[in-house]
Amino acid sequence: MANKALSKRQKMMLRSQPLKAAVKPRNPVAIAAKQRAAGTHQKSTSAARQLHNRLLKKVLTDPEE
Repeated sequence: MANKALSKRQKMMLRSQPLKAAVKPRNPVAIAAKQRAAGTHQKSTSAARQLHNRLLKKVLTDPEE
């Protein structure tokens, strides 16, 4: 049978009110950054050039598509 008694570290405690977590102050920089209207970033010129090169090679190898 399993030992159902409380061990030494587990002590039964009765609480009258639930404990509330300490409220940390908000970071004003993070709030301002989150509220800013941010969009997606553009690809770099090298990434765009590589994409065009890949598409060109694909068209040259399979002209039927």
